[in-house]
Amino acid sequence: MLTTEERQEIEVEMARYPTREAVCIDAMKIVQRHRGWVSDESIRDIGELLQMSSADLDGVATFYNLIFRKPVSPHVIMLCDSVSCWIMGYDRIREHLTARLGIQFGETTADNRFTLLPIVCLGACERAPAMTIDNDLYGNLDPASVDRLLEGCK
Repeated sequence: MLTTEERQEIEVEMARYPTREAVCIDAMKIVQRHRGWVSDESIRDIGELLQMSSADLDGVATFYNLIFRKPVSPHVIMLCDSVSCWIMGYDRIREHLTARLGIQFGETTADNRFTLLPIVCLGACERAPAMTIDNDLYGNLDPASVDRLLEGCK
């Protein structure tokens, strides 16, 4: 069940759009901001509010890679795997992250501190290789800078 606060925030967003369907991504982002991810139950509840099917919402959620459909850790790392990042050292950064964290893409560390995900493009080609941690963008990465960034996560 959506909380009163979630419902109110979604209704505020609904007033900004011409149709209920147009607010679906924002609605899922609101729920995710409150809960950390978007569960099947949340999809059903959002669907009821927006008068959309769960299947339609799930299709949007699984296409839009910034909607998390399973629980993630407090620190989500998204490593860009665009062509520019590949050319500038993506492999080295991916190998360093997976070794340092002891996980692969789509996994969360045993201490539930970090979740590692790939992302198609961060739009930071001039700073490749790039990644985000908790939506903060970092570029021109090397193993030492990655270590400093991880250590800075509280």
